[in-house]
Amino acid sequence: MGRYVVRRLVQMVPVFIGATLLIFLMVNVMGDPVAGLCGDRQCDAATATQLRKEFGLDKPVWQQYLTYMGNVFTGDFGTAFNGQEVTELMSTAFPVTFRLTIVAILFEVLIGITLGVVTGLQRGRPVDSGVLLLTLVVISVPTFVTGLLLQLLLGVEWGWIRPSVSSSAPFGELLIPGLVLASVSLAYVTRLTRTSIAENRRSDYVRTAIAKGLPRHRVVTRHLLRNSLIPVVTFIGADIGFLMGGAIVTERIFNIHGVGYQLYQGILRQNTQTVVGFVTVLVLVFLVCNLVVDLLYAVLDPRIRYA
Repeated sequence: MGRYVVRRLVQMVPVFIGATLLIFLMVNVMGDPVAGLCGDRQCDAATATQLRKEFGLDKPVWQQYLTYMGNVFTGDFGTAFNGQEVTELMSTAFPVTFRLTIVAILFEVLIGITLGVVTGLQRGRPVDSGVLLLTLVVISVPTFVTGLLLQLLLGVEWGWIRPSVSSSAPFGELLIPGLVLASVSLAYVTRLTRTSIAENRRSDYVRTAIAKGLPRHRVVTRHLLRNSLIPVVTFIGADIGFLMGGAIVTERIFNIHGVGYQLYQGILRQNTQTVVGFVTVLVLVFLVCNLVVDLLYAVLDPRIRYA
């Protein structure tokens, strides 16, 4: 196991470098950052030259990238165009989005897997058809429609929640935004768990466990569910990164100042340092989540061994 982890960590290095290089190049072709700094009026030549020199934009792109990566490995993600350190923006944005993502993942695990197990065990029955129809509706409706509808009904019309989240963003205020963020993924987890449970019910090891006289709940939890969760864990592990990076719509609706908000502001103002810095951390989150998911395979299925 230890050798496998070390080998995977080594493999992460070229993936990380390649992903950050691609992001850096894509962000640098979005437009002229100096033009965004000057607003509606065009900068004069002297000011534009000074700004490019100050932020290192006068150097070739490859040199900018090498300088940036050298600073990243020392914990320096650069300075935003407003003079604020990108690490300061991260220190306030990432905790908020982490809490939002935790709430969303809990909804996926608790509701999605539960509904998937119930429908998988009762395939073809009315409850199965009803849940399938409901998940199809959730998948079909865009997230911004779901978010605005819940905000209008629960926040404005009925007054059950605050229409916008406060700056501290406690867990209590993130329940509805977390449900909105997780809605589509929750529907996929439900359908994926249902399919996996329904397929594994016909497996030999399940029939053997039933023939041995094991209680139904033990057959489901210890044998059927454990092996059926492998594709679900794969989806949820990858979904953590997608939720953090894709929270722009949800955070905009509920006025949450997290990663999505900062990415939106960075793209809007063509602030390359902010965008590249935040996406670099998201790449690390993706890589770590993929490693954890691979290690969980051996926990769920004892037949899997890593040399």
